Amino acid sequence: MAFQYSFEKLDVWKESRNLTKEVYLVTNDFPVQEMYGLVSQIRRSAISVASNISEGSGRQHIKDQKHFYNMSYGSLMELLNQLILSSDLGYLEEEMLRDRIRPIIESISFKLYKLQESRQ
Repeated sequence: MAFQYSFEKLDVWKESRNLTKEVYLVTNDFPVQEMYGLVSQIRRSAISVASNISEGSGRQHIKDQKHFYNMSYGSLMELLNQLILSSDLGYLEEEMLRDRIRPIIESISFKLYKLQESRQ
């Protein structure tokens, strides 16, 4: 097996990759006129969750690590807000958000909290 960086071993990073895939799949069905608006913003937020986890894991100082994990959490909340708005606008089925995507977001949120707490 090839060398793995520390972030690749984190379950929260793995889940955030899965969330990004889910987000890409559901936003494929959004209206074309939203491709450079809401879809782009949603996808960037999802990517940012995983990216900040990986960047934080590469930092030497605990304060820096926590900063990036906090940024990841912020991106996660931004993503949830955008998905709720998408549901309000009729672009995303409420059941899809409630049953498929939101549980992943809640799991990532909990794991980010635990990751931050473990960095003392």
